[in-house]
Amino acid sequence: MTQILHRLVYYSRNHISCDDGVFGANVDDILAKSRTNNVRDQITGALLFNAGCFAQVLEGPLENIEAAFERIQQDDRHGDVALLALDPISHRSFPNWAMGFVGTSDFDAERFADIGRASGFDPSRLSGDQIHMLLRDLTIEEEAAA
Repeated sequence: MTQILHRLVYYSRNHISCDDGVFGANVDDILAKSRTNNVRDQITGALLFNAGCFAQVLEGPLENIEAAFERIQQDDRHGDVALLALDPISHRSFPNWAMGFVGTSDFDAERFADIGRASGFDPSRLSGDQIHMLLRDLTIEEEAAA
């Protein structure tokens, strides 16, 4: 029997120190744990950081993405966690990414400057679909550049 896949999209406010060393170490820790857990739990997705916010797409079996989202909500590095979308999907948008990470480079900042101007890059003003499409497009570019 094939499991039905779901996509979960959320955003949160960054509660990590702005000190570059502390921030980098924390993001590295988040990514390392996420990638380990996501491989185990058959979750794929991508994480975006920009302007003090995280936005993330998780896709996989419903029970597994709900458990991952619960861990995120309990993580004090994330504040004001808000669910934007949780929907069944027919296929994965991030099949090769246990957890892609985009958004800190100057190039990425330029790419979504229009969204930033329109919304102040406040993910609460973006829909789950907009965040999903943004992350999908950025990871496609990352794969092409690799």
